[in-house]
Amino acid sequence: MKVGFKLFAEGFGPREIVEQAVRAEQAGFDFVEVSDHFHPWLYSHGHSGFVWSMLAAVAERTETIGLATGVTCPILRVHPAIVAQAAATTALLSEGRFSLGLGSGERLNEHVVGRGWPNVTTRHRMLREAIDIIRLLWSGGYHSYEGKHLVLEDARVFDLPDEPPPIIVAAGGEQAALLASELGDGLFCTEPDKALTRAYGESGGVGPRYGEVPLAWAADEVEALDSAREVFRFGLLGWKVQAELPNPVNFEAATALIGREAMRDAFGYGPDPERHLEAVRQFTEAGFDHLCLVNAGPDTEGFFTFFEEELAGPIRRLGGRAGPAA
Repeated sequence: MKVGFKLFAEGFGPREIVEQAVRAEQAGFDFVEVSDHFHPWLYSHGHSGFVWSMLAAVAERTETIGLATGVTCPILRVHPAIVAQAAATTALLSEGRFSLGLGSGERLNEHVVGRGWPNVTTRHRMLREAIDIIRLLWSGGYHSYEGKHLVLEDARVFDLPDEPPPIIVAAGGEQAALLASELGDGLFCTEPDKALTRAYGESGGVGPRYGEVPLAWAADEVEALDSAREVFRFGLLGWKVQAELPNPVNFEAATALIGREAMRDAFGYGPDPERHLEAVRQFTEAGFDHLCLVNAGPDTEGFFTFFEEELAGPIRRLGGRAGPAA
């Protein structure tokens, strides 16, 4: 069992994200994930720093904690050749502590370059081509590639780590889980859905299974739920909606009627460790072995202390499939 902390780059500025990564290492987390967005989900978030700059700073400020993107889309906004170069550099700076999380993206971030927003089948085909290009470039030497959607012309990444970083593929449905099994080194999900881990495993996937666990710590339950609503109500829309809306204004409108009570079933919340552990158990029982804790509560330092004193030991005793760190 590996336990990570989500660095929510939409909710905090770049310097604060780096400081949270340092604190996560001190608190005993095994890895951190950083979101890779151009826009925040909601106007109230107010931030969205460049992931590769933040990862470089985190790599220099930490010593043992694993690093990962959660997740990067390599099909529109950023060409996979650039992702391959950025990931290789991050792996070198972190001395092998980096994992590359990849997914087919959200319109929220990818439409900004004016290339449109393909349907999900096309996005999955593009992701296949992108992973092919990334692995080609990580193999060393010059390469060209001509796919149906993506092209690489006579390119080489000169600075490569001895071992390429693992590629963890995000899945919101069973077809993406099959793609993760075929082309990735691990699975990344945001819901405790046994169907996804089953599809991944039955199709031959043997890598780590990452799940993002939604929590909201506060000393008061109402405060915790209100913070969860303020910060993370967009998550209740599900990926079929989250992937399609173009801007924060659309997410504000789509989530306007989501109230405090709707957060109760979706989050571990408040000061009671058992309520948080119940949220964690949903993921371990669904077959996830790399649990990335998301804190939607109002007090980040309070959450770190809560993890150290109340959650770390019990979570690790829950067990789960063994797997490498991020």
